[in-house]
Amino acid sequence: METVKGSNPLDAMRWQTDTIKTAENDNGMLTQADFFALLTMELANQDPTKPVDNNEMISQMTAFSTTDGVATLNDQFTQFAATMSSSQALQASTLVGRSVLVDDNTFGLAEGGGAKGKLVTDKPASQVFMYVENAAGQVIQTVPVGSVDKGEFTFAWDGQTSDGEQAPEGAYRFRIYGLVEGEQTEIQAMTYRKVDSVTLAGAGGNILLNLNGGSSMALSDVVEVSEG
Repeated sequence: METVKGSNPLDAMRWQTDTIKTAENDNGMLTQADFFALLTMELANQDPTKPVDNNEMISQMTAFSTTDGVATLNDQFTQFAATMSSSQALQASTLVGRSVLVDDNTFGLAEGGGAKGKLVTDKPASQVFMYVENAAGQVIQTVPVGSVDKGEFTFAWDGQTSDGEQAPEGAYRFRIYGLVEGEQTEIQAMTYRKVDSVTLAGAGGNILLNLNGGSSMALSDVVEVSEG
């Protein structure tokens, strides 16, 4: 008579080794699901006579909770940065058609128009003259300014040449010279430039203002905004 061997009932109680599947494109980082899977396996395979210490388990869970909290905080900061970028883009779009003060002495002259700017000096200056140069570097107008104290001073050019004719449309430059402590010195000149358009995703992700005359500048470089 053939003897039928029964299965050991303890076999059904033995823990089987599960394979933890790694999610695609996880960059090797453990997720919350991975942590709880590992914790479950640790508890399932522990020595019954030496169970996992409660303090150790709490320490592991606390460490994971902290890491998970930091990841959540990073996500929130990313969303905040995206919101700020959208806000800056909206702000920049309102500048189209307006003039902004830039730390540059070159500018574009529209047909029949003029230009204005600011001279900046940290010391008093005398015998100050403003020279308007065309793209070829030729002086087409000379405007006497006189003496100025230290600070910022607004100036304007009506677009007329020294011959009393309207300067043609194109690129020009302000050059300002004066005596500072007895020495002939070039004084810093900033110009007001009209914003023609806005590029919302420029180099490095910056918001760029496209100015008259063909140049561009970052929104963060704007010194002042003018209506005209």
